[in-house]
Amino acid sequence: MEKIEKKRILLVEDESHIAEGLKLNLVLQGYDVMIAPDGVSGLDQWKKWQPDLIILDIMLPGIDGFSVLQSIRLENERIPILILSAKSAIDDKVKGLSYGVDDYLAKPFDLEELLLRVERLLTQASWYRKNGDSNGIESFSSERTYTFGGNRIDFELSVAYCKRGEICLTEQEVKLLKLFIANKGKPISRSKILGIGWGYTGSMATRTVDNFMVRFRKYFEDDPKKPVYFKSLRSVGYIFDHDSNS
Repeated sequence: MEKIEKKRILLVEDESHIAEGLKLNLVLQGYDVMIAPDGVSGLDQWKKWQPDLIILDIMLPGIDGFSVLQSIRLENERIPILILSAKSAIDDKVKGLSYGVDDYLAKPFDLEELLLRVERLLTQASWYRKNGDSNGIESFSSERTYTFGGNRIDFELSVAYCKRGEICLTEQEVKLLKLFIANKGKPISRSKILGIGWGYTGSMATRTVDNFMVRFRKYFEDDPKKPVYFKSLRSVGYIFDHDSNS
């Protein structure tokens, strides 16, 4: 008789009484459950454990839930993610949906409703995997290519075509480019980039982000010393922008 593998659920929740209670009820439903008490460990366990579904709180120590969500969506558009948060304002729900969350449930919540939503998300994910169809997530990289200012990025091949020729992009370069494109016209702080891109927390004395910006300017700018697309914002961070017709 073939053994049925349990579905894995990663629960990213810092309130231990909620996390343990949810784990118990999910285990009773036949799921394999792992708890991550903060954003950093949540990202780490997602990469190592490869869960089938993530239940994610927003207000987490270290890296907040929205940053965790964005970081995951830069690399994986398909894994179902359910936000479970005390932040129930419409603006928070819209923000979560814009970042690619599949479902949003406010605390306090009804346990039966949560379990039904989890089951639905896992069933949908299984169906889409079998049928090879898109799950409708508004992702960071919904298009294979992105064009601006005479430059073209092919995310599927990890290649940039620019005036300097054809450039093979690293995995981290692709991830950061997706982040900037998803936030086109919006300032992004260095700490935010470090959190989403590398999982760093707090204030870190590192030139990592600046070094990547130097690379992007060499790749995509006509004059790297006078950037048009990848600009610095003093005391803020960076902003990527371009004319929609370019």
